[in-house]
Amino acid sequence: MRWFQWIGWVALAGLLTPPVAAHWHEDSQAIMGTVVAAEIWEPDPQHGTHLLAAVMAEMRRIDHAFRTYRDDSELSLLNHAAPHGWVEISPELHHLLEQSVRMSELTGGAFDITYASAGRFYDYRAGRRPDDATLQAAVAAIDYRHLELAVNPPRARYRHPAVYVDLGGIAKGYAVDRAIELLAAAGITHAAVSAGGDTRIIGDRRGKPWTIGIRNPREAGGLSAVLPLIDTAVSTSGDYERYFEQDGARYHHILDPSTGRSAHAAQSVTILGPSAILTDGLSTSVFVLGVASGLALIDQLAGVDAIIIDADGKMHYSADLQRLQAKDS
Repeated sequence: MRWFQWIGWVALAGLLTPPVAAHWHEDSQAIMGTVVAAEIWEPDPQHGTHLLAAVMAEMRRIDHAFRTYRDDSELSLLNHAAPHGWVEISPELHHLLEQSVRMSELTGGAFDITYASAGRFYDYRAGRRPDDATLQAAVAAIDYRHLELAVNPPRARYRHPAVYVDLGGIAKGYAVDRAIELLAAAGITHAAVSAGGDTRIIGDRRGKPWTIGIRNPREAGGLSAVLPLIDTAVSTSGDYERYFEQDGARYHHILDPSTGRSAHAAQSVTILGPSAILTDGLSTSVFVLGVASGLALIDQLAGVDAIIIDADGKMHYSADLQRLQAKDS
């Protein structure tokens, strides 16, 4: 586990705001419905500024192509046409859909981009949810196997007329990976890029680990843990990101594909692994699966770890992290 330096959960809280150095360059912008932030070590200020601009431009490009709130995005056009037959798509969208299907297969359907067949009927800002009849009809369209892919040329179609796809559970991770690839190709060896709850790190902070805080799901501004990391990706999915409360129940955006309703086995899930597209998809999946099934899945995956805060606020760790805790104590 080269990427993880175990030196205590909370002792490093003071390092969350690192000292400013002349060669560190950073930027943050509102993109993809969240805050995208990048920080890099680059001795040439002009080159550093150029690379940060390139990162933000790549994030905006991906957002424009794969966000459903844009009627002119490639994904929106696919959702409109694919229920009626084959639609030729870009190799990039084909790749994302293919990766999504593989994640669905890996997780036994806990991850499913067709969840949006029901998810589109929720309005978290307005506090609205679908009625039972609407939800029942929508759930019939939730099944990743309704999505059919073909190559040469890349194309897709939906086998159910009410299928609606949303890549929100994987697109931010993909965008973060693309940004890191861009920086690495330019010779950057110390950097971090984040989009909301998804982060990927190159190297360390010039002799110190990067530190990522896991938010306390029920305490605004509070942290449940602080992770010292190098060369890794980390994603957190929580029930506090987009939600409303009604009649004593919390309705949030992480839906169980089998019901079309909010999953309630956890308050948050954090996944650590080699790529952000993987950790992004797995954090959503494990949230749906819950503690026992989620940890059983993670413990089968080499180089991947999990921290789950369950519905009662108790923290659970994957097997490798438990061993590190025992060694540290």
